[in-house]
Amino acid sequence: MTEPVRLAKRLAELVPCSRREAELYIVGGWVMVDGQVVEEPQFKVSQQKVELHPDASLAPIEPVTILLHLPPGHDAGMGDGFVQSLLTADSRAADDLSGIPMLKQHFAQLTPTTPLEANASGLLVFTQDWRVARKLLDDAATVEQEVIVEVAGEMGPDGLKRLNHKLSINGRSLPPAKVSWQNETRLRFALKGAQPGQIAHMCNSVGLKVLTMKRIRIGRVSMAKLPPGQWRYLAPHERF
Repeated sequence: MTEPVRLAKRLAELVPCSRREAELYIVGGWVMVDGQVVEEPQFKVSQQKVELHPDASLAPIEPVTILLHLPPGHDAGMGDGFVQSLLTADSRAADDLSGIPMLKQHFAQLTPTTPLEANASGLLVFTQDWRVARKLLDDAATVEQEVIVEVAGEMGPDGLKRLNHKLSINGRSLPPAKVSWQNETRLRFALKGAQPGQIAHMCNSVGLKVLTMKRIRIGRVSMAKLPPGQWRYLAPHERF
């Protein structure tokens, strides 16, 4: 019996290449063991068939951005680790059209951005791309978010006008928002630089109580038909 060895060592002997290059091939998803992709350099092999994909490249793995539809009942306030536990191979949307092959490295060092209000559902963004992180974190005041808000109560005749232009929070005037009725019980909010609790405060100011909130868009990226509890990659052509 052959003593099991690390996959990186076996690949380095087969190609041949350096141990570091072998590790890069493996984490890049280019190596198969008995026909199955293995992404762990430390994986032990003995008599198995090890193959390197003919199109294998040593180019660094491109950073990715992931869009998650956080379903109702899963509070984003329970922590980033909890929310990221929803990002699994099984929960990837079947109609993800990004063309990006899923790698385990895509789930390492993800930066959460644009947090949701407590008890809200909808679009969450995690990224490895510093450009996306800078846009959504450092330039948050310029990025518009769209939120659908289920409300109860009676709003006065000037309530909608006040929601759009005439409210303040903590003594500071709020920037103009775009608020409209979606149906008899749902308001659509489009606003920039939203502060925690702002939407609930705005609704309370005009006699309404927030029942649910769902964010459906951040910047130019919409959640669209992404099912609750599923995620997809940000496509190469999409920009916030």
